[in-house]
Amino acid sequence: MSASEIIANIEKSLPKAKKCAEDICIEDCPEWFTKDYLESCLRSYFQDDCIKIVKLHAKPALGKGENYGGVLTRVKAEYKNSKGCLKKGGYIVKTSFEGDEFACKTMEPYDIFNREIDIYEEVLPKLKALLKEIGDEEQIFAETMTVDRQKSALVFEDLNERDFLMPDRLQGLDMDTTKIVLRKLAKMHACSAVLNEREPHCLEHFDKGMFNRHTEVYAPCFVGCFEACTRRVVELTPFYMELGKRIFDPLPSHLNVFAHGDLWTNNVLVKYDKKTKKPLDVIIIDFQYSAWTTPAVDLFYLMNTSLTEEMHLHKQDELIHHYYTYLRKTLEKLRYQGKIPTLHEFHQQLQEKSFYAMHSTCVVQPIQRNVINDDADFNALMQTNERAIRFKNTCYTNPYVHRMIRQLLPVYDQRGLLDKNQ
Repeated sequence: MSASEIIANIEKSLPKAKKCAEDICIEDCPEWFTKDYLESCLRSYFQDDCIKIVKLHAKPALGKGENYGGVLTRVKAEYKNSKGCLKKGGYIVKTSFEGDEFACKTMEPYDIFNREIDIYEEVLPKLKALLKEIGDEEQIFAETMTVDRQKSALVFEDLNERDFLMPDRLQGLDMDTTKIVLRKLAKMHACSAVLNEREPHCLEHFDKGMFNRHTEVYAPCFVGCFEACTRRVVELTPFYMELGKRIFDPLPSHLNVFAHGDLWTNNVLVKYDKKTKKPLDVIIIDFQYSAWTTPAVDLFYLMNTSLTEEMHLHKQDELIHHYYTYLRKTLEKLRYQGKIPTLHEFHQQLQEKSFYAMHSTCVVQPIQRNVINDDADFNALMQTNERAIRFKNTCYTNPYVHRMIRQLLPVYDQRGLLDKNQ
């Protein structure tokens, strides 16, 4: 959550000190983040030990309610290199919940930051290499400049500097943007299936998605929100976490892939044409909840949290067909040896996992579309006290969310997705 988001209280995670000199201003950042730290990162990345930072401005990258997934710091720097040339750069530093004891303890079973570091270091480069093998140079995900396991930190180029922007989570993605996202997702999924085939079982240890067989730390969030959504379905709540775990359990008879696990509006960056405002490109970010599982996890999550209302209600089959076209094409180009399901078979596989569509609409979407941010933090999601209950109830006062659930809950009921025996 993320959707795309682990869930973090940015205000509590960051010290409130503002350290400013004439050309150095570091505001509300992790205490270890200094000019010397970034200088070391730049020297290593550019292989230039003479780099010297002359200006540095750093501050939180997102506001409250925009991200629940760790600490994001936006950095702008000017530096001189060994040739004496003055260069400018923008960077994003992503770190863990260093200042919030509750968040750290709660998320410990997920080990999300070490897992994400493993993914950026070991998995994504191999997926990129597979695409290159078939002559596909399209960039799918952001690439790291620095991986710091000691501080649980990742440093990226700030893609805003290349005109990639985060879409408005309250507006939802349009058709053109969604199709670019799904094209890239299909390629990523296909490459992961081939990688796991060529290096047998290499991705199957990534088994800690949102729901998993190791922990139920998200129960206060998921079950609490479901109860706030529809208190009449009380008989389903004791079984809710188990039904979610079944979605993530890989089935041998299904196509399984390395799913992003948190694919929503805030975890895609979009580059728009400056004149027409049409989307030109998309980069997928944040791999904290990635898991070896069904592609339904990413498809249902994206399509039921992050689209415009019209697309959410009426265009999902068209989008699945678009995704499937690129999935099949990429698998065939890479000579995948496993069974590639027909489109009809693929829909049947998705149907078996459709509890996740209901979950994404009724539980995840209200959090991601929330506009009242007074209590919007990790603790409010993951606890069960009065403040947490108030926040969850608030998420369902959004007119858009109320309208969508009112339309879709009867549909889910008719499909048996509110039954405990499914």
